Amino acid sequence: MRKKTKTYEEKLADTRIEFGSGNVFADLGFDNAEEMLAKAQLVSEIHKAIKKKKLTQTEAAEVLGLTQPKLSILLKGQFKGYSTDRLIRFLRILGQDIDIFVTPKSRNRQAHLHVYSSAEKPSFPMVAKSYGA
Repeated sequence: MRKKTKTYEEKLADTRIEFGSGNVFADLGFDNAEEMLAKAQLVSEIHKAIKKKKLTQTEAAEVLGLTQPKLSILLKGQFKGYSTDRLIRFLRILGQDIDIFVTPKSRNRQAHLHVYSSAEKPSFPMVAKSYGA
């Protein structure tokens, strides 16, 4: 007797969908999930900057002081061993501005870390403050 193959609709009906938190590292249970997400977002911006400059991986690696294989591994998401500072330095070398905003957290949540891309500028007003000289 031949087993009946399920249709696409039947397979879809058996599929369970879980909505994530927006941070895959937190969803997978990593302790330092926010830092890992920030690094992943910085690496994504490095990749975009390399593409925008139309650099090959070899050319980009030379500019960043890496070997091509190490850059390739980094761009594939293997950023263990790279500090946030180093990733920011790579972005600056690639001609990207880095703005760091520190804002008070609301009372009902923990403080968090977020990397904004150039496409999603933060919506809060930009005010420069100077405190005593």
